Amino acid sequence: MGGGGGLPIGKGGLGGIIMAILIAVLGGGSLLNGGSAPSAQAVDVGNPLPAPSDAQADEQVIFIGALMADIQDTWDRKFEASGLQFQYTTIVPFTGSVSTGCGNATSAVGPFYCPAPGDQRVYLDLSFWDELATKFGAPGDFAQAYVVAHEVGHHIQSVTGISDNVRRVQSQNPSVKNELSVRQELQADCLAGVWANDASQRRNSDGTRIIETGDIEEGLRAAAAVGDDRIQQQAGVGVDPHTWTHGSAAARQAWFMEGFNTGNPEACDTFGADVSRADVGL
Repeated sequence: MGGGGGLPIGKGGLGGIIMAILIAVLGGGSLLNGGSAPSAQAVDVGNPLPAPSDAQADEQVIFIGALMADIQDTWDRKFEASGLQFQYTTIVPFTGSVSTGCGNATSAVGPFYCPAPGDQRVYLDLSFWDELATKFGAPGDFAQAYVVAHEVGHHIQSVTGISDNVRRVQSQNPSVKNELSVRQELQADCLAGVWANDASQRRNSDGTRIIETGDIEEGLRAAAAVGDDRIQQQAGVGVDPHTWTHGSAAARQAWFMEGFNTGNPEACDTFGADVSRADVGL
């Protein structure tokens, strides 16, 4: 799915996929007409807001911290193998609302990544896990792991310049704003799958597998649950692909599995890939 008929990518490893995607977004098609990339204003957001102090929240923070370490260590190795340096980020747990370099946000927005200079962090209201399990029907540790890995995927897009250049094209050509947003989200799903592939080949210190039987199904349920069509159906409104910004449930699952099955970031070229309109939810 990820590479059929798309932008040709050589065997340059992670560096090759980054450069190929940048070329696709920057100058590979009619979406770009020149000009400088807009960037968010640098804001000092201060120290991360402490997580709630109850025992359950503390346990969740420990789990999320371990996830972030494993996901980012994986990408650090992949970047290093391609002669690149990975920039680590952090996750900021909060309750209710939080001030970020991208502005104020509430728990209503769900987990998100702020690409603003001086920030570049992942934000998560811990109550989202309950919502994911009950409202969206996607419980389980690996469902949570998928969400965190997806947000780290956005960090990768940010530090490699992909996010800035997507925003530039969207600003110059508003008619493709939603399509590029969907492609960017699906790429983050695919990058989450690449991490899951790596983790599936490793074991914990006690010899147990990091990813157990059924974990991938949990991730797929989570990916489907946050598909634009599922969210619109749950809200009781008509399913309108033209309003989508993240992609359909089927597309999100498919791109996660593309990353998981291949374990190869080169498979995640959602910008250059010759995907059907249904694949990007348009």
